[in-house]
Amino acid sequence: GIPINALLWRASLDIASVLPIEDIDVFSGTLLTDWYSLPSKPSEQIKLAIFVLDKELRSDAIRVIVYVQSRQENIWKDAGIDTDLATKLEELILTRAREIRSTLVTQ
Repeated sequence: GIPINALLWRASLDIASVLPIEDIDVFSGTLLTDWYSLPSKPSEQIKLAIFVLDKELRSDAIRVIVYVQSRQENIWKDAGIDTDLATKLEELILTRAREIRSTLVTQ
């Protein structure tokens, strides 16, 4: 078995699947995406770092960091992290993990 919560891991993959994946390490529970520009913000790009931290399905078992860069004169420059988007993504992952669990229970 894997040393992390399989439901949170699967939910993280589901949520991050819209972005290009750069690196995955199931044994450390780490998922990194490549830089991606949202269609609504072409002069900004984001990169996700998702960490599954525990074997339990709990809110403190998932951590997301959203790195942001903005384009200035055709050069991408670091613009910090987006904690609001990170929190929303953590909530989405938790919700998706609970959905997966409920479908497994009802089968």
